[in-house]
Amino acid sequence: MRWTTPLGLLAVTIIAAAALAFAACGSDSASEDQTPASAPSAEDSEPDLSNVSTSFDNTGALNPVELVKLLRPSVVHIQADGAVGTGFIVDTDGHIVTNNHVITGGANTVARSITVTLSDGSEESAEVVGRDRATDLAVLQIEAGGLDPIGLGRSSGLQVGEAVLAMGHALNLPGGPTVTTGVVSALNRTIEEGDISILDAIQTDASINPGNSGGPLLNMQGKVVGITTAVIRGDAEGIGLAISIDSAKPIIDELITNGAVDRGLLGITIADSSFAFFQCGRDSFEGVLVARVTQGTPADQAGLQPCDLITRINGTDITTTGDLFRALTEHRAGETVNLEYERGGRDDTVAVTLD
Repeated sequence: MRWTTPLGLLAVTIIAAAALAFAACGSDSASEDQTPASAPSAEDSEPDLSNVSTSFDNTGALNPVELVKLLRPSVVHIQADGAVGTGFIVDTDGHIVTNNHVITGGANTVARSITVTLSDGSEESAEVVGRDRATDLAVLQIEAGGLDPIGLGRSSGLQVGEAVLAMGHALNLPGGPTVTTGVVSALNRTIEEGDISILDAIQTDASINPGNSGGPLLNMQGKVVGITTAVIRGDAEGIGLAISIDSAKPIIDELITNGAVDRGLLGITIADSSFAFFQCGRDSFEGVLVARVTQGTPADQAGLQPCDLITRINGTDITTTGDLFRALTEHRAGETVNLEYERGGRDDTVAVTLD
């Protein structure tokens, strides 16, 4: 669905402690003299439990107190000119994931000075490795030793009602990150505001506030399943939104490796659960469902139609929007790919030259 109620991104101004307006943000890259490092190695890693006294239930879940003790060293405070947000460490090379709007503000110009404060109170100057305004993601890097990367999980297995925990520097309050708990309220939300388009977003009732932007949304096994990004303003209450980690992973990898996201263009709008049910008669599916095809694009030229279900690209399974993002960053403009899709219960394959 597209949110039509007012949205608020979750960076916070230091003086006023008020949410920055949701700005039209766009992809950009770090300066050309920056050399990107290797991709993060924390994906699906197990948390380091050596310094934490833990007790698991039979699902492998930690209780919230132990979870916070374990993960607090991985969550950082980010100050960028006059705004404050949150980030989390993803590898021992010092890469930190956050939201693009945390480091750019409303004008989408990178802050002149970005300072990261670690859990021990030490401050480090951060450089922008890369950022992508279309998905509101950014990767920073600091030069520091003894870092504690956080494990990245999978959001594809989340269930509505599942317990989650959010950590972030809400309202820039002193004393370390604020911790709130809640549940997954809904899945497969779509946020479109200006030229920001965040697909497969997670809705949660875990309380998130200005300053939480860029912080982790965690499952009870201590893995990041989302990146807290926005709240619904107006009459809404308890509706927070997080970028799903499955959608974010290929963007993060691309930013770390190349400093920018160079996508192949397909030319579709992806259906959310509401469109899938009411327009296509689907209440469950594995793949990426087409809601709209833009005229004159490769998808249009290949004959794709609304309600087509994309299932594979060049032999790689497409089960989530993250899979599609990954495929469109691996295959560049001008490249021809074999796209498999289902229409009306029948499978077909078409060659698509990406724009």
